[in-house]
Amino acid sequence: MNDTTQALIQWTQGETPLSAHWYCERGDAPLKRVRIVDDTITADVAYRLVSNNTALLYQGDFNNARQLLQAMTRRADKKGGSGKTFAEHRQAQQRRARALSQLLVQVNADYSVPLGRAPDVTAACTHAWGAARAEGRVVALRELLGVMSAFEWRKKGVEIPALGSPPNNRIYPHYGVFSPVRGEYINLVATTPLPVCKQMPFIAFDVGTGTGVLAGVLARRGLTHIIATDQDPRALACARENIAKLGVAKHVNIIATPLFPQGKAALIVCNPPWLPAKPSAPIERAVYDENSQMVLAFLNGLSGHLAPDGEGWLILSDLAEHLGLRTREWLLSAIASAGLKVVGRVDTAPHHPKAADADDPLHAARAAEITSLWRLVVL
Repeated sequence: MNDTTQALIQWTQGETPLSAHWYCERGDAPLKRVRIVDDTITADVAYRLVSNNTALLYQGDFNNARQLLQAMTRRADKKGGSGKTFAEHRQAQQRRARALSQLLVQVNADYSVPLGRAPDVTAACTHAWGAARAEGRVVALRELLGVMSAFEWRKKGVEIPALGSPPNNRIYPHYGVFSPVRGEYINLVATTPLPVCKQMPFIAFDVGTGTGVLAGVLARRGLTHIIATDQDPRALACARENIAKLGVAKHVNIIATPLFPQGKAALIVCNPPWLPAKPSAPIERAVYDENSQMVLAFLNGLSGHLAPDGEGWLILSDLAEHLGLRTREWLLSAIASAGLKVVGRVDTAPHHPKAADADDPLHAARAAEITSLWRLVVL
């Protein structure tokens, strides 16, 4: 967790100077200019203020605050632009997120929200932030709504057909852990033939397990010795809970390590972040891999952890190639430089809604995107 609650945000109410602990998952520092606002402020005024680096501490009705944020978001989408290149698009998105995160609310020490008609968010906040503390905090309304939304996902789960029939085929994402909503890469792991390897017992590694979904799929395929790794505490807790709910805990050992566990495996699966860019928030680490660090670390470490005749499965979208962030030649060179060769590749087209959204700024790249499972062996 990127806990910045030791920072203080300060404001003046009437003639009285006040302050509170500041929390921002992204790690942004609080703005120095803070203005108290209520239900009378208009979306135009609010958006103009946040665009000029003035934070708005809302004191009024919770539902009105949510509607104000929605109206500000529409203005940001209309005025913010998306940029012609991926870098410009990212910069525009970051400016948008920074501006919309300046509509703030207070959250009391017991996780109650001192706004009219505010919902009970105690369980959601406890899930995201841990047990209540001795002091309250100020957070972005956008962040609080994200906490509430994540809690609903955790309660209802995400159905994963590759895990079998309902109701025992759901994954329950935790706050801050990327949800497995893109089923195409999961189906690749569920259907690609397993390597023929004489290792006994047949051991599989799931490197960077996240929610634990791929480890669960391997267990449902009949593998009985799986080691799933991650270094994020939230992901580890999430994976352990999901593996237990799937009833395969006796087959999956979840350990905390940056990449590979000790030993060798007949199958090593890795679904790294797909885009070589710097994440701007913790949750984005599941999408953005700065300088392709995780891809390279996986490739360069694979030969030292594969059992004879074993395979490494690298699951990677080519979206970065269509965006001009990486080339196919770079990937093939990285594979060869790691002492590996490709013995097969299984491709699938995306099925997520953005691939068909012509209004998406990255539509051309998304429409051409292919996700591949690269079957790699040691030379």
